[in-house]
Amino acid sequence: MLKQKITPTEAVEVREVFKSCKNVVICTHTSPDGDAIGSSLALAEFLKRKGKSATVIVPNYFPDFLKWMNGADSIMLYDRQRGLANSFIGMADLICCLDFNSLGRIDELGEAVAHSRAKKLMVDHHLSPDRFCDVTISRPEVSSTCELLYRVFDAIGATQHVNLHCAEDLYAGMCTDTGGFTYNSNDPDIFLIISELMRKGIDKDLIYRKIYNNYTVDRYRLMGYILYEKLEVFPDTHSSVFHITKEELKKFHYLKGDAEGIVNMPLCIKGQKLSISLREDTDKPIVWVSLRSVDDFPCNRMAEEFFNGGGHLNAAGGKLLCSVDEALEIAKRAIEAYRDKLCDAQLQ
Repeated sequence: MLKQKITPTEAVEVREVFKSCKNVVICTHTSPDGDAIGSSLALAEFLKRKGKSATVIVPNYFPDFLKWMNGADSIMLYDRQRGLANSFIGMADLICCLDFNSLGRIDELGEAVAHSRAKKLMVDHHLSPDRFCDVTISRPEVSSTCELLYRVFDAIGATQHVNLHCAEDLYAGMCTDTGGFTYNSNDPDIFLIISELMRKGIDKDLIYRKIYNNYTVDRYRLMGYILYEKLEVFPDTHSSVFHITKEELKKFHYLKGDAEGIVNMPLCIKGQKLSISLREDTDKPIVWVSLRSVDDFPCNRMAEEFFNGGGHLNAAGGKLLCSVDEALEIAKRAIEAYRDKLCDAQLQ
C-alpha cells in the first residue's frame, strides 16, 4: 500500500476536473525529456480511456529515443504547428501542465496557455511552483512527475484506467528521471509502483533497451570525443566540466537527444561529486547547461546562482546567453565558489 502523498482535498479537486472536462490539452516543458513525454502520453492515454479528447502539445522537438511510445507520433510541436495547436488550446476546457512549474518553462506556448479560459491542472515535482493553475499538485520530494501522476491516479481510485500503454509511459518517465533508478529513488514506494506497472504487463527490460540502447553510431563517436578530448577533471574539487560547440556537434551529425546522459559519465570516476555539461545550441545563441551530482551537493542551488536555471538536488539545468568559452569560465567560477561544499567531509 502506497504512503498517501495526495491530500483528500486535492483528490476531490482532481476527480472533479477530470469528471467535468471534455477537451483536454496536455503540455510540458521546452526540450522535453523522458519524464515530460512519459507523463504527458500516460495522462492522454488515461483520459482517452475515460472517454475524453486529449491532445499533447510540446514547445519543441523531443528526442528520437522516446518516439517508440504509443501516441508519440501525434504529439504537436508548438514551434512548427502553432496555428493548429492554438486552435486546440482555444477549444480546451482543461489544460494539464506536467513536469514544469512556471509558464516561462514552455516559451511561446506559455502565452497561449496563460490566455486560455480553460481550467488548469499542474502535476509537477520541481521546487517553488508559480500559482497559475486552478489545481496544483506539487511534490518536489517525489522522484518524477510520472511517479506523482501514478500517485494521483491511485488517490482518486482510478488505477483501473492505467492500461499497458499508460503503464509503459509511466515507467519510462520514472526510469529516465532517476538515471535508471540510480539516484533520487530510495523511496520503497517507487518499487511498489513499478510492481503495479509490471502487473499491467510492461516489459521493463525492453523499455530500458528502447531508451538507453537506441542511439546512433554518431552518438557514440560524439561520446568518445567528449570524454577523450573535451572533459576537464579537477581532482581537488571532485568535479569536472566539458563543453561542446555547435561546430563539433555538426561534425558528429548531432540529433536531438544525442548528448543525453553523457553528463552522468564523469561521476563514474572515483571520488567525483559534480559533473557539468555545456552544450552550444546548433540554432540559437544559447549554451545549455546540465549539472549532475552525488550525495548532498546541491546542483539546483548552483544552477540558480550561476546558470539561470534550477532543478533537483542531484540533477539540474540552465542556460547562458553567451559564447561557449564564456560559459566555460562561468562554470569554473561556479566550481570554485562551491569549493568548500565539494571538498567537505561527507564525500563518499
